Amino acid sequence: MQYTYLGRSGMRVSRICLGTWNFGSYTDETEAFAIMDAAVDAGVNFFDTANHYPDFVNCGRSEEIIGRWFAQGGRRREKVVLATKVYQPMKDPVDGPNDDPGLSIYKIRRHAAGSLRRLQTDHIELYQMHHVDHRARWGEVWEAFESLVRAGTIDYVGSSNFAAWQLALAQGAAERRNFFGLASEQHRYSLACRLPELEVLPAARHLGIGVMAYSPLAGGLLAGKIAEAPEGSRRAGMKQHVADRKEQFDAWSALCAEMGHDESHVALAWVLSHPAMTSVVVGPRTVEQFKDSLAAVDVTIGDDTRARLDELFPGPGGPAPEAYAW
Repeated sequence: MQYTYLGRSGMRVSRICLGTWNFGSYTDETEAFAIMDAAVDAGVNFFDTANHYPDFVNCGRSEEIIGRWFAQGGRRREKVVLATKVYQPMKDPVDGPNDDPGLSIYKIRRHAAGSLRRLQTDHIELYQMHHVDHRARWGEVWEAFESLVRAGTIDYVGSSNFAAWQLALAQGAAERRNFFGLASEQHRYSLACRLPELEVLPAARHLGIGVMAYSPLAGGLLAGKIAEAPEGSRRAGMKQHVADRKEQFDAWSALCAEMGHDESHVALAWVLSHPAMTSVVVGPRTVEQFKDSLAAVDVTIGDDTRARLDELFPGPGGPAPEAYAW
């Protein structure tokens, strides 16, 4: 496994990050335990979850599964850089109106305590804002996270789904408080979703914020197995999309075959090759899917391949403002 620093922090994480969104829904506990064991065995030390995973009906189940895996012992907890998130509702009637999405001190404090209970741990290495709260002021948000850092409850703060200007505002506010601020931004990024190249990725790189890419296979669109998707599955709805762009996806498959790699490996490797990228978040449903994703770190994206991929999946033209201005 390959490792790199999380942004400008001194903490090193694996370039493959195990996403656990499927745990407790598409992946049962036995399979989830096997996936986490396989991840540690492969040198993957970075696990990502969220307090409301796997869905808004079964809030907290993914964290609970991870917590029971930690409880087995074998120093499992010590081997993992653990990332979870706060912002979404947890459907707890005790919270009343404060169950709404947000980042108040009240919510961050209560939800951090809930995550610790479910995860059966006393600390979280990376506590991420799952979305920006357009109402909460940064003075309140940073006060909440600073108190958690001072208490030793969390080590670093991350964001997710932030715009570039929001990253800049957050960091500016943190610096005025002499606080470290954001260590990471988790963002949707893939060959099929290149808009972050316009502003988010350049901003994160400039500010020293590590980027974790989620949905790097565009929900399976770039995995090369859409045609095999059974009716009723999540991928089945993508069949028509692929059919409508048959020439493009045929060329994509041909290029990967020419390289001698599976489509999913090339897609993941391309994401990892961006200079702002720390890790790619993979969300396997099975041990086999997880083990297969590990091959991506050994795929090299050369200049010729990159140029051909740019033709197949055009980006925004570079960073702003040069992408659209003189």
